[in-house]
Amino acid sequence: MKSLEGKYDTAASRWAGVGPYYAMFPTTFADGVIEKYTQPGDTVLDPFAGRGTAVFSAAVNGRCGIGIELNPVGWVYARAKLRPAPLKVVEERLSELSRIAPNFRRAAAELPEFFHHCFTANVRRFLCAARSELDWSRRAVDWTAMAILLINLHGKRDASLSNQMRQTKSMSPDYAVRWWREHKLLPPDVEPIEFLRKRLNWRYAKGRPKLSPSQVYLGDSVHLLPDLHHSIRSLDAPPPRLLFTSPPYCGVTNYHYDQWLRLWLLGGEPLPSRLNGRHRGRFADKEKYRELLKQVFYKAARLLSADSVIYVRTDMRKTTYDTTKEVLQKVFPDKKLIRRVKPFRRPTQTHLFGDKLPKEGEIDLILLPA
Repeated sequence: MKSLEGKYDTAASRWAGVGPYYAMFPTTFADGVIEKYTQPGDTVLDPFAGRGTAVFSAAVNGRCGIGIELNPVGWVYARAKLRPAPLKVVEERLSELSRIAPNFRRAAAELPEFFHHCFTANVRRFLCAARSELDWSRRAVDWTAMAILLINLHGKRDASLSNQMRQTKSMSPDYAVRWWREHKLLPPDVEPIEFLRKRLNWRYAKGRPKLSPSQVYLGDSVHLLPDLHHSIRSLDAPPPRLLFTSPPYCGVTNYHYDQWLRLWLLGGEPLPSRLNGRHRGRFADKEKYRELLKQVFYKAARLLSADSVIYVRTDMRKTTYDTTKEVLQKVFPDKKLIRRVKPFRRPTQTHLFGDKLPKEGEIDLILLPA
């Protein structure tokens, strides 16, 4: 089993970490689960793929990884690490954006106040060009360039394109502007193309990873899972032997609000908004959350091999844990349930969303063939 963590001395280790993303699996954890419950040539399914850690780990280690992700930010990260374009064409694409960036002076000038405090005029023009021109959902060069941009869009002032911010979570515009003013902080004077070239050179220093055929799809698992057997066959892969995932925790995740700045770069609104409609309700309302899990796991179950293992990492707090356990036992009544408690040793979903209260931890629910 190839390790994806530690020293960055392989292409796989450099690409595994693409994308700051909340609630992500540690790569060593994903490696261990896949090694224990699958063999080379098996298929691993993750219907809540996030930035694609489980799918990538499967692909690196001779398995076929199949994932679905609703959040376009996570999908871009996953797509870029599974199929990055060659370095030269990505550099050329970024240079092209730099050349046309002056054409976006007006768009950059008309952005809300937050953007003027967050980025220099030069960076704003470059970002507007990227937002307009990158066809990130269809072209490998564009999703790779967009992934590099999303990674470096905001974070520490001396290590990103933005004024001082968190890297994982986008800040509230009003709060951020007020904080920058109080601390007399201006956006860093960086040349976007030179800054990004340095990041690209580090990422590609060991080349591109050698991967088994794998895929991650952008969309809603409820709608995409019924037809996923066609995709599995197109990859010449067997039915999934391992369902390995971590669903969003109930009442915690609102990626529209917490990733609003990266979503803007992907074509969204220039101000944060709460995730509305059925998607928000499914993550916040207990009954809708139960229905979401039930639909996803029932539909996933139809794809799995008879001897499949289901491995779900979830929250120990009552609502999420009770709901997840109940649904899994209902969907997979003939499998044996094992629990493994994992106390928090790193920032969690809720920690990253401002909740500093003590936590019980996470728990792994594993369903094995009887």
